[in-house]
Amino acid sequence: MNYRFLLLFGAVSVAAAQTVAPSPATVAPKAQLASPQVIRFEDASNKTGINFTHSFGSRQLGSLLEGTGAGCIWFDYNNSGLESLYVVNGRPLDDSMHPYPLAVKPDTPPHNHLYRNDGNGHFTDVTEQAGLNPDMYGMAVTAADYDNDGFVDLLVTGYGKTILYHNDGNGHFTDVTKKAGINVDGWAISSTWLDYDKDGCVDLFVGRYVKFDPKYRAFYAADNYPGPLDYEGETNKLYHNNCDGTFTDVTDKSGVGAYVGRTMGVTAADFDNDGWDDIYVANDRTENFLFHNKHDGTFEEIANDTGTAFGQNGESTSSMGPVFADFEGRGVLDLWVTDGHYNRLLHNTGKQGFEDMGASNGVSQTNAQYVSWGSGVYDFDNDGLLDILIFHGGLIHLIPQEHTLFRGLGNGKFADVSQQAGPVMSERTTSRGACFADYDNDGKVDAFVVNLGARGTLLHNVSTNTGHWIGIKLVGTKSNRDGIGARVEVFAAGKRQTAERVAGSGYLSQDDGRLHFGLGAATTVDKLLIHWPSGIEQTLGAQQVDRVLTVQEPGERKPK
Repeated sequence: MNYRFLLLFGAVSVAAAQTVAPSPATVAPKAQLASPQVIRFEDASNKTGINFTHSFGSRQLGSLLEGTGAGCIWFDYNNSGLESLYVVNGRPLDDSMHPYPLAVKPDTPPHNHLYRNDGNGHFTDVTEQAGLNPDMYGMAVTAADYDNDGFVDLLVTGYGKTILYHNDGNGHFTDVTKKAGINVDGWAISSTWLDYDKDGCVDLFVGRYVKFDPKYRAFYAADNYPGPLDYEGETNKLYHNNCDGTFTDVTDKSGVGAYVGRTMGVTAADFDNDGWDDIYVANDRTENFLFHNKHDGTFEEIANDTGTAFGQNGESTSSMGPVFADFEGRGVLDLWVTDGHYNRLLHNTGKQGFEDMGASNGVSQTNAQYVSWGSGVYDFDNDGLLDILIFHGGLIHLIPQEHTLFRGLGNGKFADVSQQAGPVMSERTTSRGACFADYDNDGKVDAFVVNLGARGTLLHNVSTNTGHWIGIKLVGTKSNRDGIGARVEVFAAGKRQTAERVAGSGYLSQDDGRLHFGLGAATTVDKLLIHWPSGIEQTLGAQQVDRVLTVQEPGERKPK
C-alpha cells in the first residue's frame, strides 16, 4: 500500500470521577514524547493460549449463512479488572442446511469459547465451567448488566436462536431467555444495548438479517451462492427492560418494526446531542436506518433525511460495521461504516445531518480494493489523535486479504501505515468480526479478529514511543450500572476529547467497556466531565494519567 494522507477528525465530551483504580501496569510520566512514534502489532495468539478456530459448518463455503461469519466481545465478567474474551462460532447443521455438508461430522461440534484473562499475558479456556457452550449456529454477541446487580450479562445471537445469559456472579452463566421474555425468531445478528427511555435499566435492540431459505438453490455457479437480495428482508426487534429481570417486546409500539431491512451491524449513541440515544442500523444491499429517539418511547426513521441511508452515489451498499466517534474533537459524534466496496466516513454537521468525507479524504479509495468487515476507531499510539484499524476478507469466496491501519496525523489528515504496523497486518485472512480492548492493561489498545473458517488472530499492540493515556470505567447509580449512554469529555493540554459508552458496535462484536483516551505528551488530565443518562453532570478536577479511573455516578441506587 502507498502512503495516503487522509482528512479526518478527533474526539471529545464532558465527564468527572470519584474512585481511582490504578491499572496493573502504570507508566511513569515523561515530560515529552519520544520520536518517532510507530504503531505496531504482533500476533500473540500462541503465547496467550487463545486457540480459536471458526467453523462455518461445511466442507466448502456454499451459502449466505456460512459466509456471514461471527463476532467476539471483550468483557470483565468476573470483575477482576481484566478483560476476558468470548468468541462466537458456527457449527455443522443438518445436511439439508449445507450445499456441501461434511462427510464426517466432528465428535465434538465446534462451539463458542470463553477465554478467561489470567492477568499474566495468558488466557484459560473456561467455556464449560461458565456454561457458555450453546447448541446453536452463533453469529454475534453483546454484553450489559441488564439487572444492575454488578455482574455483566451476555446476549448471544445466531441462526434460529437468541440466548440471554445471566451472570450468576460465580463464574457461571444461566440461560434466562424464556424467563426474561426474550423471543427472537429467525436469523438474529448484531445487537446493541441502550437505555432509550432513561429509566436506569438498559433495553435491547436485536437486528435480524434475512429470511434465509436453505433449500433455495437458484444461482449461477460462478456466483458461488445466492446473495442477500435473493431472500426477503426482515424486521428488527426492540425489547423494553421492565427493571425486574424481564423484558417487553415493544417492536411495533416503538415504530422500529415498521421497517424491513437486511441488518448486518448495529450501534446506538446520541448523534444529535439531545441527551437521548439513537440507533443506527447498517443494512446489506438495503438502505441503512437511523432511528431517532423521540423521547416518548418511539423512534422516527431519518436516515435518508440525514445522509446516512445510501452510499456515495445514492446506492444501497453492503454496509457492515458502524462505529460512532468524534473524529474532529467538536463534541459531536461522526459515523464510520465499513462496507463491501467503499467505506464511509460520515461527518456530523451538527444540524441533524451527515456529509460523506470518504471520497474527498481518500479513505474510501484506499480500501476500495477490499471488502471491509470488523473495524476499530482508537488512538492506538496514544498521541491524542484517533486511528482506524480495518480487517478485510472476501465477500462470497474465501479470498484472504491484508488489512489496513490509518494513523491520525492531526490537522485533518491520516496516513496509511499498514505496511509499517507489523507482519500480522500483511498476513492475508478472510476476516469477519473484530473486537478491541487493552487486555493487558498496558495502556495500548489490542484487537482480536475472527477469520472465516480459520484460526482467529489476537493482535497485541506493541507500539513504541507511545503517549500517555487514561481509561475510564463508569459505574452508574441512578443511571444503568454500566453507564451505557454516558458521554465523557477529557480535557488535557488545552485539548478536549469526547466519547460515549456504547454496548455493541462494529461488525457482530463489542469492545472493552472502559473508555480509552490517548493524551500525547500531557502528564495530567486537567478536567473530566461526565454526562450521565440520568441527567446528572459530574465534574472531576486534575487526575493522574497512565491508569484506569473508576468513576461512580453520585447518589445511591434505589430498588425499582
